[in-house]
Amino acid sequence: MRRRWVATALLLAVATLGSDTPLMAAAETIETSARPISQFRIGSAERRFGNLEFVGGFSYRSSDRRLAGVSAFRMRDGGERFLAVTDAGLWFAGAIRRDGEGRPVGLGDTRLAPMLDANGRTYGRKSDADAEGLALAGGRAIVSFEGRHRIESFALPAGDALPDSERPRPVPMPLTRQELRSNGGIETIAVAPAASPLKGATVVVAERSIDENGNLYGAILERGAKGLFAVRRQLPWAVTDGAFLPDGDLVLLERRYEGFGRIGMRLRRIAGGDIRPGATVDGPVMLEADLGDEIDNMEGLDIWRNGAGQTVLSLVSDDNGSLFQRNLYLEFRLVSPD
Repeated sequence: MRRRWVATALLLAVATLGSDTPLMAAAETIETSARPISQFRIGSAERRFGNLEFVGGFSYRSSDRRLAGVSAFRMRDGGERFLAVTDAGLWFAGAIRRDGEGRPVGLGDTRLAPMLDANGRTYGRKSDADAEGLALAGGRAIVSFEGRHRIESFALPAGDALPDSERPRPVPMPLTRQELRSNGGIETIAVAPAASPLKGATVVVAERSIDENGNLYGAILERGAKGLFAVRRQLPWAVTDGAFLPDGDLVLLERRYEGFGRIGMRLRRIAGGDIRPGATVDGPVMLEADLGDEIDNMEGLDIWRNGAGQTVLSLVSDDNGSLFQRNLYLEFRLVSPD
């Protein structure tokens, strides 16, 4: 009996280790390497794709195996720095290194830190830690999670410190957990510009969860126009992120996966004035790409202005911790039609 009691106690200790013991004491610096990408279309010097002009990009990796599954990110300090989340419940932050022409060539000052739950502990289960969407607003980081579907917000420390000691506050869910698919929940969470039709409201869009009409769930979380809307679903595409242009239009990043070697990415522009409770929205495709271009499992999108006042779209991929996939960072500049 004594032996059985000791064995049971050891099993309980191991079972609870993940939720009581941090993955790391605090933010830790990690080393990364990068390979610059000078051409978006493989084997072509073409740089203009509709109203988007390819600036540059890079693939990156780290010997630290915790750096995997980057699912959403937001640029900070005019494109100099970024904050990201991973689907293993980690914060990831760093700086974008650029060459003399301003093209992105790699990462610097890269750090990882665990996200904490409301009890100040790291997540013990993948279903609790699966962070998929990220927005920054009002001094807080707003994060959406899959698995155990929820939205939480974390206070952002001063400067570029990671919120690794911050406990989250719950954000009311616009959808019930029964309406969200286990691996297709809220992947897009974006904050509209204050001077736009949505007046700074936070908007969410589901990856693959659909309403009775077969369209993707969307919701406005506050600012007077609170309520559900729908995004026209166009199979085989799934929404993986979104961000607002300065004029208030919403750009959705979409991914297509139809088996090995049949992967695609596109950007769809939704008029901000169309997004309102009860509406079903759609819009033109700004860019579509496949494995003839420098893409992978594209998961993250942000839109920001550089020092020259130009609008820049940044995209990242999620390597899923696989040797057969890549972590990518790509930049496009929004240009006027010819």
